[in-house]
Amino acid sequence: MCKPVGDGENDNRKTQWFPPKDLFTETEVSSQHSKVFTVTGGNTGIGFELIKILYGTGATIYMALRSKDKAEKAIQTLTEASPPPKTPSQVKFLQLDLNDPVSVKEAAASFAQQEAKLDVLWNNASPGIKDFEIGDRTAQGLPPMMGINCVATLLFTNLLVPQLRAASTESPSRVVWTSTFMVEGGTLVNGIDPSLLEEVTTDGMKNYAISKGGAWMLCREFARRYGRNGIVSVMQNMGNLRTGVYDKIDAFTMLFLGRLLYDPKFGGYTELYAGLSPDITLENNGACVIPWGRLRPDEACPRKDIIHAMTAEEDGGLGYGKKLWEWCELKWKPFV
Repeated sequence: MCKPVGDGENDNRKTQWFPPKDLFTETEVSSQHSKVFTVTGGNTGIGFELIKILYGTGATIYMALRSKDKAEKAIQTLTEASPPPKTPSQVKFLQLDLNDPVSVKEAAASFAQQEAKLDVLWNNASPGIKDFEIGDRTAQGLPPMMGINCVATLLFTNLLVPQLRAASTESPSRVVWTSTFMVEGGTLVNGIDPSLLEEVTTDGMKNYAISKGGAWMLCREFARRYGRNGIVSVMQNMGNLRTGVYDKIDAFTMLFLGRLLYDPKFGGYTELYAGLSPDITLENNGACVIPWGRLRPDEACPRKDIIHAMTAEEDGGLGYGKKLWEWCELKWKPFV
């Protein structure tokens, strides 16, 4: 069983770059027959690694993304793998375009027509730095990082609350939000500035980090709002992985950074822990998960300003999670 890390900041930074080898893997996951999972953007990268792990559990898994062709190719890769698992999951395509709130609403409605409950939602999909240029906007005119990582992701999650509540009557359901270690080194004081949510800088890494800081705040706010309904909300930092997020980093930097990057399958293990580990309960709702599947207490976070910012005002914080949530609602309201 993976245990919480210590509370020393130096230890936290060290284990971020050089995580211990103890892993929460498929061997620790029992049958998930009758469970329903959704993984956004699960056709490639870390999301696909997660679905590969879950494929032998007997669950029903929705692969939610924009392209039906890409989803079908990924599903074919799973089903044709040899040897086949003893209890294969049923993997289905769910059309979802996080660039467009209208598509998000349609995806949630399509899911509701097919399933009465949702046991775990992995908000895995995230645009990489390479996916957008400065000046790009979503279909509704928002900066793409904030528009997708915060507005659309929160909208999709909110629309699936009825199914998450239905699953929680059996055991707590769970929502997994995706952040990044870059939040702690590449964001503003307090993580975000509520007055500048639609601003973008010329630094794509910074835009990405700020949007992921926002996702962390929404995770905590979701836990505050829906924990009483039996829904667990957890943030994951999947680690330093060889993914497309680094595609626009210069070769000289990558010469050194590349030595510190790990295979995406380890990110899949972090996601698995965040979604299914018994370490995470309603008692530690809003938990932070770091590589490759460990709980990190707030006192171990080097960015105490972010912890303070996301804490509710009635608890002595700045209440930025609530402010960001309300801003997201304003942005999707005209279209949903």
